[in-house]
Amino acid sequence: MAREIVLDTETTGFEPTMGHRLVEIACLEIEDFVPTGRSFHVYIDPCRDMPVEAERVHGLSAAFLKGKPRFEHPEVVEGFLEFVGDAPLVAHNAGFDRAFVNHELRTCSRDELHETRWVDTLALAKRRFPGMHNSLDALCKRFKISLSEREKHGALIDAKLLAAVYLELKGGRERRLELTSAAAVTMVHVATQNAYGARPRPVGPLSTPAEREAHASFIRDELKTDELWARFGL
Repeated sequence: MAREIVLDTETTGFEPTMGHRLVEIACLEIEDFVPTGRSFHVYIDPCRDMPVEAERVHGLSAAFLKGKPRFEHPEVVEGFLEFVGDAPLVAHNAGFDRAFVNHELRTCSRDELHETRWVDTLALAKRRFPGMHNSLDALCKRFKISLSEREKHGALIDAKLLAAVYLELKGGRERRLELTSAAAVTMVHVATQNAYGARPRPVGPLSTPAEREAHASFIRDELKTDELWARFGL
């Protein structure tokens, strides 16, 4: 099965080279586009103030984040790297998340996550819906994915929404049906094998020799011909 990680972050701003930092990171594991239930989620102390504009977006204040682990703490950086492993990383506007994640990794002398590992759902959406609004909110509304749990932007809820959007971008209902049908065929095959054993080829007749002889006599004596039945070997 294909393992991928759907990832979202929240930050203090737009540009890590100007001193902005990660404050939240969430990762969801998916296999064949279906969430497995495994996740990684942390809040991070950025060790700086929180701009009003950023707090308005995600609702995370400097007071709330103070005392949370810093990115370089093992429970964050080690936990994150262990969870993602070598899987592809799926993000919306992936360049933004990649820039912040790699900036934080560089600050603690860790290898960056190479660009080739990232799958950008914004780029996928633009190819499918050229000239349309392709924000995460817009895609959720287009695919009829409920936004009822989301009051503000948050990495964990946005990762969950993005996982649903990614499934739709990769085939949606057809993909769901394909996966469900494949599972159903496998279950029927296993159940049939367990219950009845291998099906013989060809399937043997259900009639007895006496019944077949009686039928042949009826054809000869009453219908006076066996031409039609002979075509089918009867």
